Amino acid sequence: MSEAAYSGFGEKALPFLKALGFHQNREWFHENKDLFETHLNEPRGRLIDDLAIRLAEMNIPLTCNRKTSTFRINRDVRFTKEKHPYNTHVSAVITRSGTKKDQGLLYFHVSPDESFLSVGFYSMESDELRAFREAIVARKDQFDAALKPLTDLGFVFDHDNSLKRTPRGFEHVTEPAVVDLLRLRHLTLSRPFSADRLEGTALLDDLLELARAAQPFLSFGWRVIDPVRAARDDSNR
Repeated sequence: MSEAAYSGFGEKALPFLKALGFHQNREWFHENKDLFETHLNEPRGRLIDDLAIRLAEMNIPLTCNRKTSTFRINRDVRFTKEKHPYNTHVSAVITRSGTKKDQGLLYFHVSPDESFLSVGFYSMESDELRAFREAIVARKDQFDAALKPLTDLGFVFDHDNSLKRTPRGFEHVTEPAVVDLLRLRHLTLSRPFSADRLEGTALLDDLLELARAAQPFLSFGWRVIDPVRAARDDSNR
C-alpha cells in the first residue's frame, strides 16, 4: 500500500475561508493567495492524489484528479444576482471518470460554516431520474439493502428542493417512505464532519470508508441509468 502524502489541511484553512467571506475582493485574495495555496489548495490536491491511488488499490471503480475533480475558488457570477467573486469553501468530486459531469459521485465540502461528505446521483436528466424512481418502486427491498451501509454510517438523504407533490405517473404509490423518496430531485445522501477531521489523514480515511460503503448504492444506480444514457446516445447518433 502506498504511503500517503496527504497529512491534513493547514491550520489556517478555515480561518482563511471565513476571512474571505468577509473581504470578498480580489485585492485581498491576491494579497493572501499564498495562504490559500498552502493551507487549502495544495492539501486538497494531495488528498485527491492519495485518494485516487488508494481507490485503485482497493479496486473501487471511482477516481479523481486535481484538474477535473476540483471546483474553483472563483465563483461563476454570470447568471446570478449575488456577485461576490469567491466561494467560501473548497470541494471536489470523485466519480467513475474523475470528471464533474459523471453520475454516481462522492463529494467533499470544506467550509467554516459546515463541512460535509455526500454521495449519490445529483441533477440527473429527467429520463434518468424517472428510471431511478421506477427502480425504487419496483425493487424497494434491493434499494434499502444497498442503502444500509451508508445509513449505518449516519448518511441521510438531502431533502433540499424536494417536490411538494408526488411526480406524475407515481400517484398510485401510497407508502409514505417511498413517496418521500420519489419526491427527491436528487438521490444524494450527506453527513457533516467536524473541523478536527481536517487534521492528519482523518478525511482521507473517511472518504475511503465512504467509498466502500457507497458501492452497493452506486452500483444500483448505475445499473438503472447506464442503459438509459446508452439508449439516449444511440438515438442522438
